[in-house]
Amino acid sequence: MSSTATGPAKPAAGRNARPGRLSPGMACDTAFRIIARRHLAAVLAQHDGTCRGDPDALHQIRIALTHLRTAIRFFSPMVDDALRPKVWAELKWLNSQLGMVRDLDVAIERVVAGAELAELHHWDERRDESHRLLARALRSARYRRLVEQTSSWIEGGPWSTRRSKEAIRLRRGPLADHAMAQLTDWERTLLKKARKLRKLDVEKRHKLRILNKRLTYSIESLEDLFADKSLKKQKAILKQLRRAQKSLGQLNDDARGQMLATSLNEAVPKTATRFLDPKRERKLLRTAATAYRKLEKAKPLRPCDLSPDPEPEH
Repeated sequence: MSSTATGPAKPAAGRNARPGRLSPGMACDTAFRIIARRHLAAVLAQHDGTCRGDPDALHQIRIALTHLRTAIRFFSPMVDDALRPKVWAELKWLNSQLGMVRDLDVAIERVVAGAELAELHHWDERRDESHRLLARALRSARYRRLVEQTSSWIEGGPWSTRRSKEAIRLRRGPLADHAMAQLTDWERTLLKKARKLRKLDVEKRHKLRILNKRLTYSIESLEDLFADKSLKKQKAILKQLRRAQKSLGQLNDDARGQMLATSLNEAVPKTATRFLDPKRERKLLRTAATAYRKLEKAKPLRPCDLSPDPEPEH
């Protein structure tokens, strides 16, 4: 597939550069570029498979895109320039294109067992149409512009050349200092909201899941930074975050599936009831709540958990 016709555009800069390795003393602007390049490359790697309708490729491209969007948030306000809203809006557009198809794939997995032929037919029709629209979006000029624009912004957007003292301080600041401050702040916010988990409605529960995902993905992206002795702590924290994220994700899938099924009610009456299971909801909430309690009891990440920078060569 030609990159000049319908295939994915390659990043405008660093096309042949291998992603570097993070280190605690690295400047934040360098770290942001390394992390963002990794995730943009991962988005591009899943383009063709997603266009072909491969559910796993679709899942992976969504993960990569969420990682990229998380990195942009993680390095705010350093990257908050005049172009960021445009880049963000286009990434949000791409996420919405991917999200509809993914929601249908997940919902169909849930209803396929025991569903009547007529019901499956209506679901399959909806999924096929969504896949066609997604493939068209991924082969569009808008998608190619998104890739080029995002890559150019990562490498040399206005954020990277602002001359104010604050802008220079943010770019030159050590990654370890920023990472610890941001991770600590996000974990504190997450745990505060998680204490009210059982009282949250569907929308607020979804927002909690997003916070959970941001923290999880950020720790994963910063894996290079952790000292060998701290990997056990890092893995223990990630274990609880992933456990909570999985339960909250299943609850969100149920809510999305019910909404999609409701839209099919005229053609297939009562299909929405397949996603109403109070017992399953209580179990998933209990699993997430337990994970958050364990996370709150765990020792938080500290600067001493980071690997020392390598000694300079003489």
